[in-house]
Amino acid sequence: MRYRPGTRMLVGTMCVMFGVAMATTTAHAEAKVERAMLAAFGPALPDVFPNPNNPITDAKVDLGRMLYYDKRFSLSQQISCNSCHMLDKYGTDNAPTSSGHKGQHGGRSAPTVYNAAGHLAQFWDGRSPDVEDQAKGPVLNPIEMAMPSKEYVLQVINSIPGYVKAFKQAFPDDKDPVNYDNWGLAIGAFERQLVTPSPFDKFMAGDDDAISDAEKEGFMTFMQTGCQACHNGPLFGGRLYQKVGLTKPWPNLEDKGRFDVTKNPADMYVFKVPSLRNIAKTAPYFHNGSVAKLPDAVKMMARHQLGRELTDEQAASIVAFLNSLTGKLPTEYIKMPELPKSGPKTPGPKLD
Repeated sequence: MRYRPGTRMLVGTMCVMFGVAMATTTAHAEAKVERAMLAAFGPALPDVFPNPNNPITDAKVDLGRMLYYDKRFSLSQQISCNSCHMLDKYGTDNAPTSSGHKGQHGGRSAPTVYNAAGHLAQFWDGRSPDVEDQAKGPVLNPIEMAMPSKEYVLQVINSIPGYVKAFKQAFPDDKDPVNYDNWGLAIGAFERQLVTPSPFDKFMAGDDDAISDAEKEGFMTFMQTGCQACHNGPLFGGRLYQKVGLTKPWPNLEDKGRFDVTKNPADMYVFKVPSLRNIAKTAPYFHNGSVAKLPDAVKMMARHQLGRELTDEQAASIVAFLNSLTGKLPTEYIKMPELPKSGPKTPGPKLD
């Protein structure tokens, strides 16, 4: 059973197969993809994920980039957004769960920030509607960056003359531009352009040589298995919520998922379906980072969500396709900026 975006109600029936016949060839050169199948993954990946309530400007993006990298907005001054969502490592830290204030760990794996602005909601449980709202959460989380209050965050900003100037430039129409909502708007504007086009996008655009025959064959295996029922759209996921363990109970399941947000029994063990873009670079897998290797994750999903037992060869074929979703990092865009210098009243680190 599956969820439609923006609803809490279970709809439809079990994940639907497309009925695609997989080529049973011994040579990758014979692999072919019917282009009509690609409609499930349209429209094309955009260059930016816009938000009409947060128009993107250069000044806003520049400010958001600085805030993203600045460790002074954690109580210990040892953690920034980039500490857990490393932009040069495909937006995650490759740890089962991230290390936060005083080495504390939460119960969920840090998802990648790349392409995240295109998701229906943020966090594994969808508790934030967009990246602007999400950016305001970890700063105040006692396990993560552990700032004691919004007011303390604003105190730090106001103590740094360069940031006061940057907020005024980014929000010129605001009488009081240094406020916590604008913190989220600036980081959100920066994250909305964290987009990673991949070889598969070139293939979708008509370049038959953009991906290998092994990757084409893997795409056919992916379709025949039924993975596209949840991992669809331009992000190959991120568009709906789904219960884990649809056909076979999920092992060691303690996290109640979206239920903790909605208190709706139908949301028990329901999580946002992750995007498969850059999935080959963002191990370990699942909401708790419990699986280290991608072939194992593929086989688990087939078993517990679709009731299918994949062979090692089938799993490897799907992984070959997933490699074609690894995008190019925007190296210039994510380059760490020069941060404004602290002022005489800027608080120092608090490690107690």
